[in-house]
Amino acid sequence: MAQNFEILSNKMVEEQLKTRDIKSDAVFEAMNNVQRHLFVSKKLQNYAYSDSPLPIGMGQTISQPYIVAFMTEQLELAPGMKVLEIGTGSGYQAAILAYLGCEVYTIELLKELAAEAKKNLAAHNFNAKVKHGNGYMGWSEEAPFDAIIVTAAPDYIPEKLIEQLKDGGKMIIPVGEVHSVQLLKLITKKGEKVIEKNLLPVRFVPMVDKTI
Repeated sequence: MAQNFEILSNKMVEEQLKTRDIKSDAVFEAMNNVQRHLFVSKKLQNYAYSDSPLPIGMGQTISQPYIVAFMTEQLELAPGMKVLEIGTGSGYQAAILAYLGCEVYTIELLKELAAEAKKNLAAHNFNAKVKHGNGYMGWSEEAPFDAIIVTAAPDYIPEKLIEQLKDGGKMIIPVGEVHSVQLLKLITKKGEKVIEKNLLPVRFVPMVDKTI
């Protein structure tokens, strides 16, 4: 069975990523080696490497592999970078960041998901600090960050996240109303300037501005 997942993972990289606009060898390696099926329920494991998002419970999803790879590549990460993720979910994106050698901090709004992700990441030796909290607030105690990746869609770009970026840092974030097409944006902070670039239309679960 493990061999089957290895084949599926390799096929995912070859057919879903390399045939599109992903170019980073480091991202290919991470996507091939982080076992995606470990971050979905057992009944969905055979679909873990399909070209689509999957439900992970509580109204949340694990993003399509291409979107995970695309967002990761856009941040131009390097080992040792300090990265904040908003929207831990099952922990898959955090695992990709950890595999790339980043110092990972990740925030999840839903307490049960945060606890499960923390347990799962530790069980598979992915080093990431998981916090239950409101992603709009960021993680001020650990700021500033080299990069921020947001995997849920707010209606607007939270100012506190921009504040917590290092000078020269980048944030990738989907912005737009729920049940509508959102825009994936790349934000670059340069001194007092914030440079915003629209990348592609996406559809993410909403980013909720409260603590549960």
